[in-house]
Formats: sequence, structure tokens, C-alpha cells
Amino acid sequence: MADGPTGAVLALLGVLSVYAASGSGPVVKETRGEAEWAEPWDGAVFRPPSALGAVGMTRSPRTPRPARAEAGDLPVLLWWSPGLFPHFSGDSERIECARGACVASRNRRALRDSRTRALLFYGTDFRASDAPLPRLAHQSWALLHEESPLNNFLLSHGPGIRLFNLTSTFSRHSDYPLSLQWPSGTSAPRTLPLRRARGPGPLRLQVFMPPGRTLLTALLYPFQVDSYGKCLQNRELPTARLQDTATATTEDPELLAFLSRYKFHLALENAICNDYMTEKLWRPMHLGAVPVYRGSPSVRDWMPNNHSIILIDDFESPQKLAEFIDFLDKNDEEYMKYLAYKQPGGITNQFLLDSLKHREWGLNDPLLPNYLNGFECFVCDHELARLDAEKAHAASPGDSPIPEPHIAQPSHMDCPMPTPGFGNVEEIPENDSLVQVRDHCICFRFLWPCSEKGRTHSCAVVP
Repeated sequence: MADGPTGAVLALLGVLSVYAASGSGPVVKETRGEAEWAEPWDGAVFRPPSALGAVGMTRSPRTPRPARAEAGDLPVLLWWSPGLFPHFSGDSERIECARGACVASRNRRALRDSRTRALLFYGTDFRASDAPLPRLAHQSWALLHEESPLNNFLLSHGPGIRLFNLTSTFSRHSDYPLSLQWPSGTSAPRTLPLRRARGPGPLRLQVFMPPGRTLLTALLYPFQVDSYGKCLQNRELPTARLQDTATATTEDPELLAFLSRYKFHLALENAICNDYMTEKLWRPMHLGAVPVYRGSPSVRDWMPNNHSIILIDDFESPQKLAEFIDFLDKNDEEYMKYLAYKQPGGITNQFLLDSLKHREWGLNDPLLPNYLNGFECFVCDHELARLDAEKAHAASPGDSPIPEPHIAQPSHMDCPMPTPGFGNVEEIPENDSLVQVRDHCICFRFLWPCSEKGRTHSCAVVP
């Protein structure tokens, strides 16, 4: 059995995994004799001290208005991560979705209300110690987590992800995928960028990357690499405003104009997971630069064509990669082939085109919800369907079976075991962070059985 803090976390996860229990929890009673107020949309009335309070209304522009229901009869979606509540004011909001209406709330007092059908968690903020226990049998748990396992490693393991019924992650296998959370659509990348002239000095690469990337030192020769991030950081951004992350974001027009001067961007994700692709990849493509990329093993599935990025893993050594970059820099015709997808009709990947076309949310699109509101409606529609199935079963148990619970799977956070970019794990020093992460993953006791031999572990992966 695990000892110390890890053991405590695992023990709590075991408690969380029990989909418990008895009863639906107490119903918040309404106080008689207190003043009532009518909401403008349909006269629905909430009386204090309801945890939901006054309820506003939000409706997606593309959502047809369904038949109206009393606000007191609607299923409630409770954002357990209140800082992510995607509404402007108040603690509760009526939302209109494809299948019907729900009430979204961030007031934790609504937890034990029998109308509260789903709890929504943001993965980065999820902590086992803050989980609402005991878990009620009639409530679904829904996870929104567009980030990598670096933000919360528990979600990358089976017992962690299976705490949830519904997921919205970077993986295409999640219930509400956010694989394309960065590109705005097929029209934005088609503007052919200005051709950047090569100066008299050495080839320069723009680098934004977190610490611990051993590839960088191998690429320093024979090129000059400009690094504005924490790793290496041999250059400073040109103005104090850009250097201050409180005043400039990664989408700042001045920053984008500055970065667009570079022909190549070294883009290394902070985690190697299928379908996990961030602004490190999409930003240089938007600007008309060529990404030199290491990250998602499935990245080819999402690219505009088969000749739009340089994949580091395609090269047997950093030296071979450097030679190829030098070749492209000296041959404009070959370099411009990597930007051919920006011409009209240049996007030939039908999977990408179809995925963008059928994406239910948009970026800066007034006709589409953002993915927070879209996820809310996805959960709302799921709970309305589950309620209908439960009512059908209650009316005719023989004809309508009770709905089976939907459980998230490890493929919803699709991350293989970490490996080095080049060489073998055995060649990496023991104090390297990759080795420590690998050992932590392999010997996580509630996942794999390990036998201790002194200070080493002999671990085998169990299917």
C-alpha cells in the first residue's frame, strides 16, 4: 500500500471512484410568504433561499427556441470550478440548447438540490481534496480540460479519467473534442504572407519553449537560434510592453507582427499526446512561417496537406534536421512549397476540412458559441436525454431499459509513456526531469504492480 501524500491521494481517488449511493439528496425548500418576482422570459419564479437565485437566459444564435419550461423544473448544471463560469453576471443562467433548456449555476449551495443533474469541472483546477463527496447517484460528472497532462497528471491515468462521465479534451476520442481549439477556420490561413528576405547574417530561428529541452543545444550549431522564452532566452522582445505578459498576450498584433519576420519557428509541445496541438504549432502557420515541430504523434492527420510542417521525429539526428533547414533556407522554391496550402484550394486534407465544418463552436464567430458555452449545451442535452430515458423506464420498465452510465476512457487523454526525442532513456542522466516523470508514471502503484528492490523498481505494464 502506498505511503505518504501519494497514498493519501490514491486513497481519496478510491473513494471518489465509488459511484454512490442512496437517495438523491435533499431538495432545497422554498420559503412561503416571501415576495416573488417574475423573470422576463416566461414568468418563471424562484423564491429565496434557493441556491440558484435569480436566473438570466442565454441562447446560442443558431439554437432554435424550444418549448418553454418553468425554470424550477429545469435540470441544473453546476460549475464546480466557478472561475470558469461562462456568463457575465449572477450565479445562475438559463441556457437554451438544441434539446431544451437547463440552468447553469456556479453556486455550490445547489449541490444537494435534486434538480442538479451534472457537475462541471475544469481539469487544471480539479483536486481530489476538493471533490464533492459523497457523490450522488443521479449526478453526472463532466470534465473540460483542453490542457496537457502537465497541468494535472491524475487525469492521464485510468482511475483519474474514469471519475468522469463526460469529457471535453484535446483528444478526438473525447465526447466533445477540442482538438481544433486554435485554428479559427479554413479561410484564415489562406492569405499568402509577405516573403521574408534572408539577411546577411546566419539563419535565425524563433524559439518559444519551456525548460528541459535538450534538443535546443544540438540545434545551436551551425545556426543562430533566437529564444525569447525562458529556455535559453538569449534575446529580449523589442518593447517593454511585449515583455510584460500582463499587457501583451500571445495574440497581440504587435507580437504577431514581430514573430512573422522569422521563416522557421521551433515548436515543441510540453507533452506528447495524440491530438494535443497548441498555439506553438498553429500560430506560425497562421503567420506564414514553417513550424519545426515535435508534439502530437497524430499531427499529420490535422495538417492542411502533407507538406506544411517539418517534423523533428522524421530525422535521425539534430544534425540531419539542421542540414534540411539550411537547405530550405537557401532554396526559395523548396521553402515556398511548405506554404502552398495558403493558396486557394491548397488545403487538401478532407479530414481537416470536415472537422472544421462540423465543429459545433467557433473562435471569434458571432454565429457560434465559444467552446465553454458549447460544452455547457452538450452536457445539458445529454442530461435532458438521460432524464427522458429514465422517465421512459419508469413508465415501462419492460420496454425501456434503464440507461447505462457513460464512463470516460483513458483514450480521452491520449498520452503515451514519455520518451526522449533522440537516443535512449538509458543515456539520460538520472536527475533529468523526463526520467523522473517516466519513473513516476511507471511506478504509480494504483496503476501498475511494482516490486521494490532497494532503491530501484521493477515495473510491468498491465493491460
